[in-house]
Amino acid sequence: MSLFHHISFTQPDPLGAGLAEEIAAEQSEPEAITLEESLDANELRSSWEHITEELHNDPEWTKLSIDD
Repeated sequence: MSLFHHISFTQPDPLGAGLAEEIAAEQSEPEAITLEESLDANELRSSWEHITEELHNDPEWTKLSIDD
């Protein structure tokens, strides 16, 4: 008799433990990024440049390199 006949596993909920609520809160923020068909390449590039600039100015930002 195999031990695995008596063990069952539940399917994990990827949006469990409050993650769904956190995502909804982030999406409802005024500065939330949404990718719409009307967004052109220049607007998208500008948005990501702004985001990366903010990240680099964040005191918790860590810059890693391949050699680290």
